[in-house]
Amino acid sequence: MDPDASVSAPSLDVAALQLTSAEDVGANLATAARLVGDAARRGARLIVLPENFAFMGRDEDRRAHAERLGDGDAPIQRALAGLAREHGVTVVGGGMPERNEDGAPPFNTAVVFDPGGALVARYRKIHLFDVDLADGTTLRESSSTAPGAIEPVVARAGGFSVGLSICYDLRFPELYRALVDRGAEILLVPAAFTLHTGKDHWQVLLRARAIESQTYVAAAAQCGKHPFGRTTYGHALVVDPWGTVVAEASDGLGFALGRVERSRLTEVRASLPSLSHRRL
Repeated sequence: MDPDASVSAPSLDVAALQLTSAEDVGANLATAARLVGDAARRGARLIVLPENFAFMGRDEDRRAHAERLGDGDAPIQRALAGLAREHGVTVVGGGMPERNEDGAPPFNTAVVFDPGGALVARYRKIHLFDVDLADGTTLRESSSTAPGAIEPVVARAGGFSVGLSICYDLRFPELYRALVDRGAEILLVPAAFTLHTGKDHWQVLLRARAIESQTYVAAAAQCGKHPFGRTTYGHALVVDPWGTVVAEASDGLGFALGRVERSRLTEVRASLPSLSHRRL
């Protein structure tokens, strides 16, 4: 267990990773391991992987890679737990296929491993991405994924409270309001935003969630071209409670590394106390 999990900290360095995942789980995990190591060596103590970090291929093939949570021998969880232990950091797997019961489709689940390698939190994606985009892209996440229960999840990491979400959740501000009500100081948004929607909506939505929630936001991202014609936007970000982008990943593999400052949270919430002015 993380000895600092229940202790408040003055600051925390956070890395939001940017990947171009494909169908080979082993290759994806190896790339993630390299970037987690790079981020840890640069001081990150909370490292967030994007949605679909371990597998990004045909929706109908996700079931074959679904793991039962808590199975320490399952390849995805074993890799994440090992990285957390090796580097002494909190690792958030931003969206992996979790095995469901009775043959039902798997969940899309974010998992949190503490610096000791223990699985300490999980969040099953609530809002599933079923769209027909103007560029001709059709996506039906609900055809291969079960929605999670409406259960906002806040965990502790590096002396801060972090609220969990995944990708399409970003368009539903009521979820983030519920996370703030539960004490979230950093909102995590691991994603695989399409290029078509991301170029217009990604940054403005992330900044809006930070401003209205008066929290930091760390958004890990998929980027580039993936199998079967899917292209994602990238631009992993860390945003402060005023809505200022403090770190952004460049094109390609890498990460956005930003520092979360408790004094900045306190300053913003004191100077513009909108959270205490809510009427509804």
